[in-house]
Amino acid sequence: MTVKSNHVTIKGIKDGLVFLLDDKCDFGTLLEELRYKLEHSHQNILTGPIIHVDVKLGTRIVNDDQKEMILDILSRKGNLLVRSIEMPELMPAVDPLKTLTTLTGIVRSGQVLHHEGNLLFLGDVNPGGTVACTGDIYILGALRGMAHAGLKGNVEAVIAASFLAPTQLRIAEVISRPPDEWENRETSMEFAFLRDGKMQIDKIGNLFRIRPDFNVFKGV
Repeated sequence: MTVKSNHVTIKGIKDGLVFLLDDKCDFGTLLEELRYKLEHSHQNILTGPIIHVDVKLGTRIVNDDQKEMILDILSRKGNLLVRSIEMPELMPAVDPLKTLTTLTGIVRSGQVLHHEGNLLFLGDVNPGGTVACTGDIYILGALRGMAHAGLKGNVEAVIAASFLAPTQLRIAEVISRPPDEWENRETSMEFAFLRDGKMQIDKIGNLFRIRPDFNVFKGV
């Protein structure tokens, strides 16, 4: 059998592969082409060490059974590890934690990690490194570089880190205080936010005051 359609596009990125799945074609046709490309036309890049895969469905919304069908086909290649499946939300998420994308690693000097949405980053951001997001930034590690949350003007975005010692913080268009003012701070996890257009810093335990949905004790 030969599949000549182009409903599945596989692109290489720095840390893995992105599978772009056509959101207009029949779902069965999509699965057929995905299966064919993994078994025949792309074997040269789908062998060897573990490869992280991000699946993007465009505007297509799939149910749990359909998602399992996609995962089942991808899992047949032992070196493919699905990291995320992106599709539109059926409705706005009630729990803001559900909208977090989790990434792991180290952002070194000269590197820029750009993300659309809210990011939970497990690792350190070294001096000279930058994390930039349209939403919130939560770093379980040391932030010694630059962090820019609310890239597209979201003044309600926050930046949090286990160890907050940045060269610069930026939320929307507001820039933090000079770097020398970060010296000799406590090592407890803190977060930055805007209040009346000015950058403020507080302990992470007080995040619920500006994000009530993060308060696990509300209503108790």
